[in-house]
Amino acid sequence: MSATLSTVARPAGTRISRARLGIFYAHWQRIVRHFVCRAAIARLRELDDEALKDIGLARSEIEAVAYGLMTAPNRERIS
Repeated sequence: MSATLSTVARPAGTRISRARLGIFYAHWQRIVRHFVCRAAIARLRELDDEALKDIGLARSEIEAVAYGLMTAPNRERIS
C-alpha cells in the first residue's frame, strides 16, 4: 500500500533533479543579467558627452563597461 501511495503522490517522471534545477537557475541568471546590462546601456546612451566624461566614460566604452569587460584602473571589478 505504501509503495502505491508514493507513486501516486509523486510519479518518478515528474521529479526534477538538483542538477537540472541548477542548470535552469544558471541560465535564468544569465538571461536576467543580459537584460539588466541592456537597460544600463540604454540609460548611459541617454547621457550627453559631458555627463559621460564626468563619470569617466567615453561613448565607445558604454557596452564594455555595462557587461563588466572593462573597468577603471583604480576600481575593482564587481561580478
